[in-house]
Amino acid sequence: MATVKLWTDAEVSTSPRVQAVFDDIRATRKSDFVNNFWRALANQPALLERTWVSIKEVMVEPQTYPGALDPLTKELIYIAVSTANSCSYCVHSHTAAARAKGLTDQQHAEFLAVVGMAAETNAIVTALQVPVDPEFNVE
Repeated sequence: MATVKLWTDAEVSTSPRVQAVFDDIRATRKSDFVNNFWRALANQPALLERTWVSIKEVMVEPQTYPGALDPLTKELIYIAVSTANSCSYCVHSHTAAARAKGLTDQQHAEFLAVVGMAAETNAIVTALQVPVDPEFNVE
């Protein structure tokens, strides 16, 4: 259960500031669906605006970050970080987004194997406190 009210479309329509962000989300995503993350952030219009602008800059708009990473790769990174941070909501949301961008079941399985392997070896190297090889340092 949410710790804040999730705004309905009727409530959104009473706040021009929130409505503008929701309209842009719908236009950018070419969908009428606005997910619960944004509906929760509607309680704080400034945070809603700032977060949407940042998400668009990093995840959507190629003029900010000109295509060095394709959209599917960005979603996979988002899933990996969300997994590391134990954010179930973000894992679900960005897995759905990755599937919409073409993620196959086979790619998803391989991706999860990599995430699991990284988590395992990260824990081992942290427990052993293995020093970084000098060859890995950038000078």
